[in-house]
Amino acid sequence: MKALLLENVHGDADDVLGQIPGVEIERIGHALDPDELKAALNGVALLGIRSRTRITEDILEAAPDLLAIGCFCIGTNQVDLEAAAKRGIAVFNAPFANTRSVAELTLASTVMLMRGIPQKLAAIKRGEWQKSAVGSHEVRSKKLGIIGYGNIGSQLSVLASGHGMHVHFHDNEPKLAHGNARPAASLDELLAISDVVTLHVPSTPQTRMMMDAAAIGKMKKGAFLINHARGDLVDVAALASALKSGHLAGAAIDVFPVEPASKDEAFESPLRDCETALLTPHIGGSTEEAQAAIGMDAGLKLVRYAMRGGSAKSVNFPELDAGELADGRTRILALHGNAPGYLSTLTREISDAGLNIAAHYLNTVGELGYVSTDVEGDVSPELLDHLRQATGTIRIRSISA
Repeated sequence: MKALLLENVHGDADDVLGQIPGVEIERIGHALDPDELKAALNGVALLGIRSRTRITEDILEAAPDLLAIGCFCIGTNQVDLEAAAKRGIAVFNAPFANTRSVAELTLASTVMLMRGIPQKLAAIKRGEWQKSAVGSHEVRSKKLGIIGYGNIGSQLSVLASGHGMHVHFHDNEPKLAHGNARPAASLDELLAISDVVTLHVPSTPQTRMMMDAAAIGKMKKGAFLINHARGDLVDVAALASALKSGHLAGAAIDVFPVEPASKDEAFESPLRDCETALLTPHIGGSTEEAQAAIGMDAGLKLVRYAMRGGSAKSVNFPELDAGELADGRTRILALHGNAPGYLSTLTREISDAGLNIAAHYLNTVGELGYVSTDVEGDVSPELLDHLRQATGTIRIRSISA
């Protein structure tokens, strides 16, 4: 089995993928253009990428041997998930591996903003010595408003509470508060009472541009806004206007609506002209610890899928994990359309081949079904061919103990 790792995926991924017997790992330290990627995917079963590699339907069409894609990062927007599912290619990511790193950067940014570090840094680079306490504050006793109380938001609330902050949060689902954090009655209330507002939500139709001019206008005068989540959550032009007018005292932004595709491309943003903006180049999860955790997390998911067909935590497949395969058995894995009759066809073909079914697991989501069947006896190529030709089959593969 051949694995291709792009974009300097952390070395821990090699150790994990090495659990696959006979695996051959190839590394390329950067993203490839489409034509290069198509050529590189020849014979590749497992692909590891980060955020700069774009996997389109055209790319997938040129990779018939590809079984699974591991996004060694948080998001999966760079992959056409539907096109991958149509070809029986499972996609995995590591959505929680950088939680601590992002939470720490957010807390650090809170301290930096409340001490006026961005403008003091700009001044000292001009040769000005602005040694003043005016507008500089401790974070202790200040109100931190967290929008999105998931893994990062809740961990941030613990860190902030440890620094003496009063934490309020808003989430679209009821969440158990950590420590002394308390839910706000509404998003508008949270915006109105918070000294610092920080975003920790995914990009969805409901959250895109949630912090537009109207929402920013609801924040208290002199407050701070932090976005270390997704670039399209904030209207950066409206934010720049609020910073320049003095309505907001500062902002820390790590993600942007448009980001450079490489280090050679210039970064453009209206926030570049704002001295009170603390800007970082999408580094919330860029710590060695987070990248090692991502390498381990995404790598293990690829290993489980390759060695036993486990699709738990896949972002485009029905989730299923039948566990270890017993000695002497063969596991037949079938991704299929979710329609009546497929399971009976599968079992009939296996029975007609004279095989005994020892274990059967099925899960369906939407238009897809995924079934894992452990059989006793020799599975012939003819049986697998019959199953591939069965109505509704998307992909068939087998694994032997």
